[in-house]
Amino acid sequence: MDPVRGGIRFAMALAIGGSALSVLSLALVAFTLHALLTTPHAWPWALMTGLLASTVGAFLLRQAAFRHSHYAAFRLEAILRTRLADHIAHLPLGRVQTLGAGQIAKVIHDDVKALHVFVADSTPMVARAYASPIIATIVLFWLDLPLALAALAVPVMGFAIMAMVMRNSREISERYNAAREQVAAAVVEFVQAMPVVRTFDTGSTSFGRYQRALLNYLKVLKDWYVSMRFSSRFSLAILSTLPTLTVLLWIGGWKFAHDTQDFSTWIAALLIGAGLAEAILPMMSLHHLVQKTLISVERIQQILAEPLLPEVPAPGQQPGDASVVFEHVSFNYEKAEGPSVPGAGTPADTRTADRADIPALQDVSFTAAPGTITALVGPSGAGKSTVARLIPRFWDVDAGRVRVGGTDVRDMTADTLMQQVAFVFQDTFLFATSIADNIRLGCPDAPMDDVIAAARAAQAHDFISALPRGYETHAGERGTFLSGGQRQRITIARAILQNRPILVLDEATAFADPENEAALVRALSALMHGKTVLMVAHRLATIQNADQILVFDQGRLAEQGRHDELLQRHGVYARLWQSGQDAGQWSLQIPVD
Repeated sequence: MDPVRGGIRFAMALAIGGSALSVLSLALVAFTLHALLTTPHAWPWALMTGLLASTVGAFLLRQAAFRHSHYAAFRLEAILRTRLADHIAHLPLGRVQTLGAGQIAKVIHDDVKALHVFVADSTPMVARAYASPIIATIVLFWLDLPLALAALAVPVMGFAIMAMVMRNSREISERYNAAREQVAAAVVEFVQAMPVVRTFDTGSTSFGRYQRALLNYLKVLKDWYVSMRFSSRFSLAILSTLPTLTVLLWIGGWKFAHDTQDFSTWIAALLIGAGLAEAILPMMSLHHLVQKTLISVERIQQILAEPLLPEVPAPGQQPGDASVVFEHVSFNYEKAEGPSVPGAGTPADTRTADRADIPALQDVSFTAAPGTITALVGPSGAGKSTVARLIPRFWDVDAGRVRVGGTDVRDMTADTLMQQVAFVFQDTFLFATSIADNIRLGCPDAPMDDVIAAARAAQAHDFISALPRGYETHAGERGTFLSGGQRQRITIARAILQNRPILVLDEATAFADPENEAALVRALSALMHGKTVLMVAHRLATIQNADQILVFDQGRLAEQGRHDELLQRHGVYARLWQSGQDAGQWSLQIPVD
């Protein structure tokens, strides 16, 4: 809360001023009654005017406190979300993927909102919750020592019981929030997976997860209730106004009957003592709110504590050409990814339990010369996509170096590096804006003629022109209004428009049907012309003419060469090729009765 701490303190000071005026109003009520009783024919104008002024002043200060706390909360919300977004934008891209969209969105939206609510609504209440009892106690001691001690004895007993209630509140609160998040995650999963659910298990599996999460949530609530039902009710009853009033009535009445108590002082003590009890009661609800807010604060701090990639002073080193060189590169995901943020969701990429024992890459060295096509092949999990993602520094290598244009990628600024490399991934992403704006991503000032030329080269112009609004048609959230092949061709058009010298293709045609695949191959041919291409491929038939093929196996570069050379070695590549040939000859056999 440091960026807006001045505004918060001012709001709390206003709340404290309002509390002081409230106590003064109660005292003035007593003095006004005393004046009316002692001199019934003389109207106490001064006291009544003071009472009216203090009452209105207390109301105005309270409203002003909440107004300033809300202003501070809005400023804090904007500052935190901007800071979080800026920090995430400078995290290693691989770490962002590991954290996952769900975690990050929850922290930026829900946790920042929780802190906003606390600052806006609770900081004035916190000030009042502490200031009002202190001011009331000082006034009570000034009025009458025995009555002050009696008024304090009741809340002290209540606080003692409350302390017993809250001794395990942190642990229970964490269990409660975790159970709530499990329910929310299960609901989202159940709704998002509805087509699959209805097709395969009629909801028994996914709804069962939701039901188990709900039952766990119910159990946590019951345990909480059982552990606190008597003590919390008893402490709430003691901290209410009635017990304090009862004690003050008995003691004050006894003293008044024995002529040791002034009536106006007794009335003032009754009113202020009731206000004391009323002011203490909100502390319990504030305690729970503070504990809940601290959990959100912890998650925000964990995101902001994520280490950034080491900054390179501008302008950094510049590449000399479009070559890509790996020099004895080793990399382990376990070291790079780090822990997830507790309670913020499920990471986007769930690794296997034994991955920490097997480095993703081990002592990998190769050179992709400018203007050549290098294919990366191998079994699943062999390290192909890891190679592709180390080029733009999704992560930094554990050992060795990655050079682009003869320069270590760690010595280039992020902007310089990204100006060298374009990507077409297997998973496409389009924004919920126009198709033209999606193609312009990275080149926002590109003229429309260049956008159309890129779309033509990507074999996308015809289907875009057939849409209701052409290039101004909105793609929908994540491109939902377009087919998978159409989305892929738009991402290819985006890469063509960027026209960067190095191109990384990560199985760009993996999920395409035959007709779309033909269009995608023509689009990729236009995109690859004259560029240094690194292509991750599973369909070996598509990379027979590559200038070199790198064969990976268990994180190591097992073989390297051209298609014909690798087949003659009868190694890993030959085995993969034969498996592909066998799969291509497979056909559905229908038994005949």
